[in-house]
Amino acid sequence: MTGIRKEFAGVVALDDVDFRLFPGEVHALMGENGAGKSTLIKVLTGVHGVDAGTVLFAGEPVSFAGPAAAQRGGVSTVYQEVNLCPNLSVAENILLGREPRRFGRIHWSALRRRAVELLARLEVSLDVSAPLGQQSIAVQQLVAIARALDVDARVLVLDEPTSSLDPGEVERLLGVMRSLRAQGMAILFVSHFIDQVLAIADRMTVLRNGKLVGEYTDITARELVAKMIGKDLPVLEGLRGEVRHGEGTLMQASDLGRKGSVAPFSLEISRGSVLGLAGLLGSGRTELARLLFGADHADSGEVRIDDTPVALRSPRVAVSKGIAFCSENRKTEGLIQDLTVRENIILAMQAARGWTRPLSRRRQDEIVARSIELLDIRPADPEARAGDLSGGNQQKVLLARWLITEPKLLILDEPTRGIDVGAKAEIQRLVAELTADGMAVVFISAELEEVLRVSDKVAVLRDRHVVAQLANDSLTPDDIMATIADGGER
Repeated sequence: MTGIRKEFAGVVALDDVDFRLFPGEVHALMGENGAGKSTLIKVLTGVHGVDAGTVLFAGEPVSFAGPAAAQRGGVSTVYQEVNLCPNLSVAENILLGREPRRFGRIHWSALRRRAVELLARLEVSLDVSAPLGQQSIAVQQLVAIARALDVDARVLVLDEPTSSLDPGEVERLLGVMRSLRAQGMAILFVSHFIDQVLAIADRMTVLRNGKLVGEYTDITARELVAKMIGKDLPVLEGLRGEVRHGEGTLMQASDLGRKGSVAPFSLEISRGSVLGLAGLLGSGRTELARLLFGADHADSGEVRIDDTPVALRSPRVAVSKGIAFCSENRKTEGLIQDLTVRENIILAMQAARGWTRPLSRRRQDEIVARSIELLDIRPADPEARAGDLSGGNQQKVLLARWLITEPKLLILDEPTRGIDVGAKAEIQRLVAELTADGMAVVFISAELEEVLRVSDKVAVLRDRHVVAQLANDSLTPDDIMATIADGGER
């Protein structure tokens, strides 16, 4: 790809960008959210045309008419947000549109056999006749990758494929990538996990603000971060100060639980402090958070807010009590993709006021302009379609929606999943500032280092049980892993 330029309504997304990819290599495409990574991938796969520049594939100029044409041409893509059909079986999703047939009908046994073979390449074994919607997000991601492998691809584009995977699944996927590389496949790998990139990538290309920073083969983690954000700073260091013990109990959950979801647990959440939830994928972190927000109805125990019993029958009740919740699945449970940034931000405040008391457009503009400036949402256009923003900026829009309601308790479920180092540091600093102002925060992340960086107390979950609650005086990731391993009996 040479001299690629792409504009959207006068905004330059890519400016004279070069990118090259060789057979038998893993090439990492790096940059902050909004740097132009997704746009470059969409240019390669025919989602967007170019305003200038050329794309050569195997030495020949190409201009794919769309993702299907790119796939037929040998370029297969797996995006961060899995776009499959949850109502269909695992096997049907893997081979959708390419089903083996006999006598004009789908050959079901051959279809299931082929799906099993493809999953085996990823060292995954499961019932391929079961509906995909019954599987975890991590398994759905692996199914999407298996679907990509079924195509006779020469280039495999993986856009944040590890964002929903636990450490064991990540290592399994990296092993598959090494195997495919050895077979001569060219792999374009997009990830915000620096350690994974350094472990697997042969070369790295860094973009910043739509421009090419450079291509590198030998670079340290610190140097890579500096190239991405344009500052030689210890970005994620010095965020934590002394452990905060809070300013009195805001919420107390006693024997709160839901059968089949999370075992009864008791927790205290203090004002002006961060409670981290740590545990492996499927340990019950999200289920616990949903009970605290009333998104799921508890069938045991009670919740007290400011020492007053509260029946959290629904999110509406929770919001009225000053509780806000940013879901891990911003695509389906957070943003409304087709609404503007402004409409998404004011949504919760308008709902709390009721539709008979609409916010004036002038008031909306004031609130949204302040939020865009505070959170550095890019592009700084309140009328931009929310679904067109990068993942990190979509996350900021969600945060803005809840922050303008001035909640007492903010529940953040994987707020930095799939976003870059710079945006991650901004969100973690914001958490520190909010708690300094007296807000309570529940913080969930699959990255133990991140949980420990922001939390004052950590609740450890295993197999949908809270097995320990630890003061974060000098905890290490090894301490948390040991607690998970032995079920809290330390």
